Amino acid sequence: MGRYEGRASGRGVPPWGWRLCLAHQFAERRKPYQAGDVSASDAFRHLGLALRYFRWWYRKSRVEKRRPVIDLFNPQPLRQIYGCPLGGFGGGTITRGWRGDFCRWQLKPGLYHYKAVVANQFTVCLRRKGQTVYQQVLSVERPSSLQGWNWGFCAHYAFYHGLYPRAWTVYQLPGQDVVLTCRQVAPIVPHDYQDTSLPVGAFVWEVENNGSHDLDVSLMFTFRNGMETKEDRAGGHWNEPFCLERDGHCVRGVMLHQCLPVNAYTLAISAREKASSSLQNRTEQRGPVGDLRLRGTRPGPPRDCSSPGGDASLPSARRSCQTSCPVPAGSNAVKRYTRFFGSDGDACPALSHYLLTHYEEWEEKIEAWQRPILEDRELPAWYKSALFNELYFLADGGTVWLELLPEDAASLAAKPGLSQHLPLLQEYGRFAYLEGQEYRMYNTYDVHFYASFALAMLWPKLELSLQYDVASAVLTEDSQPRVYLMSGQTAQVKLCNVVPHDIGDPEDEPWQRVNAYLIHDTADWKDLNLKFVLQVFRNFRLMQDTAYLRDMWPICLAAMESELKFDTDGDGLIENSGFADQTYDAWVVTGASAYCGGLWLAATCVMCRMAEALEAGEVQQKYAAILAKGTEAFERLLWNGKYYNYDSSQRASSSSVMSDQLAGQWFLRACGLGEGASEVFPQGHVQSALKTIFEMNVMGFSQGTMGAVNGMRPSGVPDTSSLQADEVWVGVVYALAATMIQEGLVEEGFRTAEGCYRTVWERLGMAYQTPEAYCQKRVFRSLAYMRPLSIWSMQLAWEHRAAQGGSPAPAPVPS
Repeated sequence: MGRYEGRASGRGVPPWGWRLCLAHQFAERRKPYQAGDVSASDAFRHLGLALRYFRWWYRKSRVEKRRPVIDLFNPQPLRQIYGCPLGGFGGGTITRGWRGDFCRWQLKPGLYHYKAVVANQFTVCLRRKGQTVYQQVLSVERPSSLQGWNWGFCAHYAFYHGLYPRAWTVYQLPGQDVVLTCRQVAPIVPHDYQDTSLPVGAFVWEVENNGSHDLDVSLMFTFRNGMETKEDRAGGHWNEPFCLERDGHCVRGVMLHQCLPVNAYTLAISAREKASSSLQNRTEQRGPVGDLRLRGTRPGPPRDCSSPGGDASLPSARRSCQTSCPVPAGSNAVKRYTRFFGSDGDACPALSHYLLTHYEEWEEKIEAWQRPILEDRELPAWYKSALFNELYFLADGGTVWLELLPEDAASLAAKPGLSQHLPLLQEYGRFAYLEGQEYRMYNTYDVHFYASFALAMLWPKLELSLQYDVASAVLTEDSQPRVYLMSGQTAQVKLCNVVPHDIGDPEDEPWQRVNAYLIHDTADWKDLNLKFVLQVFRNFRLMQDTAYLRDMWPICLAAMESELKFDTDGDGLIENSGFADQTYDAWVVTGASAYCGGLWLAATCVMCRMAEALEAGEVQQKYAAILAKGTEAFERLLWNGKYYNYDSSQRASSSSVMSDQLAGQWFLRACGLGEGASEVFPQGHVQSALKTIFEMNVMGFSQGTMGAVNGMRPSGVPDTSSLQADEVWVGVVYALAATMIQEGLVEEGFRTAEGCYRTVWERLGMAYQTPEAYCQKRVFRSLAYMRPLSIWSMQLAWEHRAAQGGSPAPAPVPS
């Protein structure tokens, strides 16, 4: 805010959130990781992978004319422009950037259009005694098109404030003693499974007249029918005005029908009539309004008479979206919101009316949800911003939320077991979100392991829906052979009794054709089955749903039995197989390992607890014996007196300090285990390892200002044996911070996580597109990624500490 020259603070803008002046410029610009960033040694080592990937990429993109799920040749550049997205879960999103442009569009599942449409703007007009005294497009840009518009609002007199799912933009009109506050609202309400699905968003304008004269204030919203794509050139789009009066409220607007060859849809902009305002909806078929300079001849749609020293709240243009078709390719499914508004493609007027008569209720619920956290003086201000703003990805992660098809319901009804699967999906629908906007695979399970805390804590029925779908997929098999890119070997797509990597490509048939990922054969990965077992028990502890636990128990037994084959020497501890066989899919691991070994021990511990809850005595005894043997082997092979070695291979990098080495302990503590009678990892070792990570990976990396690097050598330099060892993974850092909070290292935990927030949101300009990874200098990888939702595990850890009776240790001074 150092560039803000105005005095106005706006109406109702909270003190917590992500705020910056519209004149702000980020000092550092980074580029995405590309082929040219690969070291010569890595390029030589992975030459076969490169050739196989190119052949696959060429066939997919040039022959089949489809988008590769991972396109390494066309990474998204960093655009430091994004703000809170509009829209609920699963109905598409439109992002209005912090400078005011509508600049990211996700109206087809899993597919994004990154372009600001110049004509989509708000314009203000002030009239005194019938004469126009001020007229301005509320945009700081000066585009080459639409030269008749009065562009170039002084950026030093406006600021943006984001606290998802709401955002505020405050404009102090230079020389006019008038302040405009634009409040943006999306229908994101925890534990709400109706309104949260709606593809709508509201803009609410408030006007303050601090001058000595009465003013007529008009606001105009222009919105182009189309996104300036090549499909628009074919024509055929058309607009249709509408008016709907119901329950004493009248809503007027215009529908923008986008008649595309595939996946046509309709948008609507609308406003509610009030006695104090006059509304005019204007549609120009030949394009947007052409001349908006100061002429005093063109009134805007909403108008209010504002008295000196007074204020007014204006019904403004809002956005709703009725999509008649866009769902995953190959599917006849309909989106969740159609349960409440119909699937005939004519719901825009009803959606608009519902939005404009319910957004205030949503805001009350949002404030009631956020207030206890925002008013907790022990929590630092940056954390409050990060915690809520990272939730953007649940809506803007290519998300789909679908009603269950009759044929799918019949198929599920015919399957034995999973008694709650069908009724759960019939009541709450199917939910999926991408691994990342650039890694387009739905419900990538090794990553959801980290991100799942957000759903489990806020929308638990969606978490259960997702887990039931994964459980069902565990029991399926796809014997179709394919070549895996890393090894060049041929193997089948999916084995029975193995957790899938993902539930599919958004351009294919998700849920029906799983495992779109084909770099590795994930049937040999060591972490997927374990992460399923751990999430099952975590969900049971949070939700206390015994029917769910009984349904999942046979799947857990099958997954663990499948996992046992990786204990090749019978010491009770699984071994990694000499390739990158876990979520760090470019970081080779051999033999016993801190990451997978720790997850294995944690999973055997929760198997004992589940067996106890279900009175399965023989199973409990079996896994108790495995746990005892495995714990001894884990400590003997990996503990070096200060921390757990990366692996037991005796390679040069096997002694690296891995920031994620206590992932198993993190999840145990999230389940209410990991101490006392359920201790798996000795408390002294956990404390020592965490302090070593904080000293080496956090404070020894960029002076503690960038989070924790994944791998650090004992000598104090980052591990460069792998690209991923030398990266910071934001979601892993938040999980590490949660572990520190769980273990009483509260100040260290918040200091660790703060480095990521400051780097991503304040230094690099990656707001609402938090990446999977960044390096100390120059590059980042995979913008807008799922894993950073793990920040909600920090909140769970904080709440658990408070519930245990003692006052939490003070966090760093709020900043």
